[in-house]
Amino acid sequence: MPTVELSAGPVQYAERGEGPAVVLLHGLLMNHTVWNEVIGKLPAGFRYVLPDLPLGAHPEPLRADADLSMRGLNRLLAEFLTALDLRDVTLVHSDWGGGLFLTAYGLDERVGRLIVLPCEAFDNFPPGLPGKTAIVACALPGGVTLALRQLRVSWLRATPVMFGWMARRPIDDDLVRGWTEPGLRDKRIRRDLLGYARSPRSKAEYIANTEALRDFPGDALILWSSAGKVMPREHGRRLAELIPKARLVELDDAYVLSMLDRPDAVAEAMSAFLTGAVAENG
Repeated sequence: MPTVELSAGPVQYAERGEGPAVVLLHGLLMNHTVWNEVIGKLPAGFRYVLPDLPLGAHPEPLRADADLSMRGLNRLLAEFLTALDLRDVTLVHSDWGGGLFLTAYGLDERVGRLIVLPCEAFDNFPPGLPGKTAIVACALPGGVTLALRQLRVSWLRATPVMFGWMARRPIDDDLVRGWTEPGLRDKRIRRDLLGYARSPRSKAEYIANTEALRDFPGDALILWSSAGKVMPREHGRRLAELIPKARLVELDDAYVLSMLDRPDAVAEAMSAFLTGAVAENG
């Protein structure tokens, strides 16, 4: 995988295709492979870029002094887009909602459109029972290592406190092994995760930062799941009402990780949005 050197340290990414840039993000303790079942179903004529964010499953550690607060991660994301000279990007959010704050921080100049799958928003930081469990694990000595090992046990992974409410379908063992390997291998990966998880949090600030999306000028697809207990259905509807040029598509029979639960439906909705944007701008 190619690597780009940022001020915070190295960030690896996968990419395929050529054309307008589509940058696909992922959630905590995951990496770009969460998109494996969808990426091959998306239309040709686009450059798909999938960074491994420093959220606990990234292959290389950042610098020890990297700012991994919410603002720091937004700076890292904006710097990533700049380093690859990506412009008029379609930015795809999933699970981790921090990237929605680029507009609030004045860092969204390279973002032209949004696709928002179920993710943190408004006051839902950390999200639901799995998010709160992750924060507790990060607060306890040795908690991250224990959690990573538990994720490798399929029946434990399927419990509501872990990934049971994240996906309706069982998540593949090999996929999760890839997500957990970096943190079990390298204590600096766990250090990066703790840098984010232990950073100060303010629900009032997060609500205000989400609501700043009312100033986002581009088109947006809110591709939300109607089922599940982690990312409230009402948040998808609120985002669709908040962003001036947003349209809402709701998927049944899917939880947070709808790209794993319903990859064909996710690919179809994303493809229609992407090709429609090209047609409108062509």
